[in-house]
This record gives sequence, C-alpha cells and structure tokens, in this order.
Amino acid sequence: MKESFRHIFSLGCKELAGLFRDPLLVVLIIYSFSLNIYIGAKSAPEAISDAAIAIVDEDGSPLSKRISDAFIPPLFLKPDMISRADIDRLMDEGRYTFVVVFPPSFQEKVMANDNPEVQVNVDATRMSQAFTGNGYIQQIINREVKSFLGEKSQGKPIYSAGAIIRNRFNPNLTKSWGRAANGLINNITMIALILTGAALIRERERGTLEHLLVTPVKPVEIMISKVWSMSLLVLVVTGFSLIMIVHKLLGIPIAGSFWLFMLGVLINLFTVTSLGIFLACFARDMPQLGILLILVLMPMQILSGGTTSQANMPAFIQFVMRFAPTTYFVEFSKAILFRGANFSLVWKIFLQMLILGGVYFFIALRRFRKSVAS
Repeated sequence: MKESFRHIFSLGCKELAGLFRDPLLVVLIIYSFSLNIYIGAKSAPEAISDAAIAIVDEDGSPLSKRISDAFIPPLFLKPDMISRADIDRLMDEGRYTFVVVFPPSFQEKVMANDNPEVQVNVDATRMSQAFTGNGYIQQIINREVKSFLGEKSQGKPIYSAGAIIRNRFNPNLTKSWGRAANGLINNITMIALILTGAALIRERERGTLEHLLVTPVKPVEIMISKVWSMSLLVLVVTGFSLIMIVHKLLGIPIAGSFWLFMLGVLINLFTVTSLGIFLACFARDMPQLGILLILVLMPMQILSGGTTSQANMPAFIQFVMRFAPTTYFVEFSKAILFRGANFSLVWKIFLQMLILGGVYFFIALRRFRKSVAS
C-alpha cells in the first residue's frame, strides 16, 4: 500500500512538472481563470446602463418633476431639460437615446382620470438599450403616477391590489454576476478535461507510457496520479480566480461558504478528470482529442442549466443531462455562491456527483487498461 502511494505521488509530481514545461498550457490556464472570466463578465453590457435621457416638461407640475427625478443612475444619466424644438436636432446628433415629453396640463389630466399621453422618443439605432430602456421608462412613469395618486387620495387606495417585486440573491439583476459564475464553471470543466486528456496523449506520443508499463507501476496508479495532480492544479487556480477575479475585481459577493464550494469543485474534478482520461483513450493524437472534447464539452455546457434553465428543456434532454457532471456542478455552484446554501442543502448533489464520478472512473479505468494492453 505504501509503495502504491509512493508511485501515485511520484507520478503526480511528474505530471505537474511536465505541465509546467508546456508554455501553451500554462498560458491557457492563466488566461482561462483570469482575463477570460473578466472579459466574459464585462464585455456584454447590462441591458441598460447610463442611458442618456432628456426631458421636455411642458407641464411644469409637481408630478412631471417627480417623474423626471425618478430617472437615476445606474440605469440612466441625470436627465437634461430641453425644449420641444430641440428634440429632432439633438437626437439626430446622437446626444440622447430617450426623450420624454410631458404635455401641458399633464398632472391635471391625471387627477381627472383623463388618460393623458406621455410621448417617449427612442433612438432605435442603439438596439442594446432601446427596447429594454423603453420598458423601464414605462415602469417608472406608471410607478410614480400610482404613488402620486395614492398620496393625493388622502389615504383612500386608488388600486385594489398591487405587486411589490423584490429580487432575492441578485437585487439589481446584475447580469455580470451570472456571466462570471458561468464562465468560472465552464472553464473549470474545460481545463480539467484538456489537462487530463493532454497528459495521457502526451505520454503516448512521447513513448513514456510504454516505459511506465514495464515498471512495477500499475495502470490504476497511473490513472490516479493524473487525476489528483490535474485536480489539484485546477482547484488552486479556481480558488484564486474566485477570490481575486470574481469577488475582488468584479465585486461579486459570495453568499455561501468558500470552502464548501471548493469541496464541491473537488468532487466535480474527480468526475471530470475521469471523463477526460476516458476520452483520451479513444484518441490517437491531440487533434483527435480536440474534436472529441468539442463534441462532448459544448453540449455539456450549453445544456447544463447555466444559461437556460433545464426546466425549459424537453424531458428527454433533462434525463440525459443527469449523467453529465456539469448539471450537478451548476446546481450546487449557484446554490452556494448566490443563495448561501449550506451542506445540509447540497449534500445530496455532492453524493450524486460522487457516485457519477465513481462510475466514470471505473469505466475509464477499464478502457485505459484495454488501451495500454493493446
């Protein structure tokens, strides 16, 4: 037993040393867990942010001023007051994305329930902001009018019921939070598959695998050494990326336990690295491994539930994805990072992923033994 542990430790250290001598893989790891996550979170802007807006207030009433003051950052810049005659010129110049026009006697008609119309001019060439921003403007106007009427009714409610929406876990619906988490999850899976698969292919291409087979080292020891060494490396860079990039640089709060998340990552890495070795057993060289990774990795990431909820997918797809480690990885990652889930809430997911990893490891070991025997 001690001899086996010594073999596994020595072979794992050899794997790490060989990896650090490959500059391309080192650069890929550094980029994937730093710049790639930051770019993925920041490159696509929020639905609307710092939109330029102007107000044409022909009413000058407390209600129109109240609505004007409701357009605040970070959704909108501070509104500029302009005249109706300047609307076309300023929008042609691209100065404003939205121009809101309050007609004369606007407040008076609102109080008389005369359904006054507010004109909203939208620069539709700015497609990333136009549609969503128009919806926000309507919500703000309706909200302020409703609040104003409630105050003027002397305590008598104008509406029989109203919806009060509170967003939990992401109060401002900041999309970069989800993009950063998905980027980290996808990169962990991708790098773990690439490293373990490349480690086996590299040994096969250089002939060192045959050298190992004539030594007292067993195939299971070779496989375990690749699993623990690559998992350790990915685990370390994951912790660094989560703290320094996601939390510190991007300012995304971590609601749950950091160490509980790292435990889940470790279990996931056991599953994914076993899958990586299994795929490498079918590939003769790195190009073939790359093709296999594309065929396996892309569906796993797209259908894992990170971007689109699995509840919206066909039942057959949901059933098939229960055999993919990314499904469980996404479930517990978002539960811990955003909802602050503790061990009592995620232990079943951990157990399912551990069982799946054991099955993958056993299948990969059998395939690995057959491949080295041939």
